[in-house]
Amino acid sequence: MSTTTTYTIEGRTGPWELVIGLEVHAQVISRAKLFSGAATAFGAGPNTQVSFIDAGFPGMLPVINRECVAQAVRTGLGLKAQINLWSRFDRKNYFYADLPQGYQISQYAHPIVGRGAVEIELADGTTKIIGITRLHLEQDAGKSLHDQHPAKSFIDLNRSGVALMEIVSEPDMRSPEEAGAYLAKLRQIMRYLGTCDGNMDEGSLRADVNVSVRRPGEGYRTRCEVKNVNSIRFVMQAVEAEARRQIEVWEEGGEVEQETRLFDTVRGATRSMRSKEEAHDYRYFPDPDLPPLVLDAAWVEELRAGLPELPDARRARYIRDFGLSPYDAQVLTAEKETALYYETVAKGRDPKLAANWVMGDLFAALNRTKRTIEDPPVRAEHLGALLDLMRDGTLSGKLAKEVFEAMVESGKSPGAIVEERGLRQVTDTGAIERAVEAVLAANADKVAEYRAGKEKLFGFFVGQVMKAMQGKGNPALVNEALKRRLA
Repeated sequence: MSTTTTYTIEGRTGPWELVIGLEVHAQVISRAKLFSGAATAFGAGPNTQVSFIDAGFPGMLPVINRECVAQAVRTGLGLKAQINLWSRFDRKNYFYADLPQGYQISQYAHPIVGRGAVEIELADGTTKIIGITRLHLEQDAGKSLHDQHPAKSFIDLNRSGVALMEIVSEPDMRSPEEAGAYLAKLRQIMRYLGTCDGNMDEGSLRADVNVSVRRPGEGYRTRCEVKNVNSIRFVMQAVEAEARRQIEVWEEGGEVEQETRLFDTVRGATRSMRSKEEAHDYRYFPDPDLPPLVLDAAWVEELRAGLPELPDARRARYIRDFGLSPYDAQVLTAEKETALYYETVAKGRDPKLAANWVMGDLFAALNRTKRTIEDPPVRAEHLGALLDLMRDGTLSGKLAKEVFEAMVESGKSPGAIVEERGLRQVTDTGAIERAVEAVLAANADKVAEYRAGKEKLFGFFVGQVMKAMQGKGNPALVNEALKRRLA
């Protein structure tokens, strides 16, 4: 396995190394919240998906959502992590206006998932293993809205109680690119597993970025946490901005203070939010309303057996079984939906040809029509049928391109378009011979030049015959007929 080269930032007094860890908050795909039956659909009206439990009413008792537990276990298995058969929920005490209970039900000392690992691949092809410290389940807080009224803040509790997985990495990343690649890989794995949709623009995946700097070879220095970064690009920018700020502080003889900061995406800089709390500040203690969470080992193995093929395994299979290049395999497995589309097209057909059409014509059509692979302008079954028409000689490559564009416009099958427009390739040798004779007769001077040794003119004759046949002549038969007549 390849390893990455060392990344440093050159300061005024010499090089500095980055130390980065991410705490990723991933919203669990579940129809109900972690401890209540309230709905979790995105985009509902404010405070329309709130139970008495979510609103912190006195006397309400939480009841664990089994599916949320299963989703956390699936994610842990996908991260090659230790599944803890015994875990515990704690109360994490702090006051926010959008946290009506005055505490968050979370896990601290005894998480449901322990140590794991993720392999990332960088732009230069090198790979690196990033350690996972733990994955724990917790409930989300509500949302404070400060831009709805000039003098008031509004509270929306729709997110209150929604199940989150907090995935904490080891401080193993050393560059903005590694941090971006790690977050992208986590998102990809969870989307394949169906445990988190990864929609960062909707807030269902966000990251707290821990950054410190040090001289190469030194131990760790003070770190700062950049809170709630909601895109991979912004994570990379936040790492760079915070690292440069800390380098400047150290080089001017100051001390970096441990604190929580926010990333200003407009200015491209971080700013102080509050001093960093330690675990004891939250007064963690076991939640008295919830017994320890005890999992059955057989149930965990049942979940393991039901896991889908993950992106690394699928990519390796494409290279091994389909003969695709590593780049093509990477592109086609980047999203689960793309891989499923491709496999439908490739089934029983030339896998390389299928890859070329999906990555070329289909991707171009998606960009042009602003459609997604989940709602494509051309169905996978229809694209596969188009390749079949090329294979059996019904369509030439050129005609296939024409039919594909008609499929994009109409949504119809290639067979229907071929019949409607009379685009079937001509394989009648008599018709091809007549077209060849007509072209050679009309270009007697060029026939003489060809026979005198100017063999490059052969392409000219092919083009003229195809033009005369409106592009419908079978190319192989046209070539054969021309060679025979020109000999």
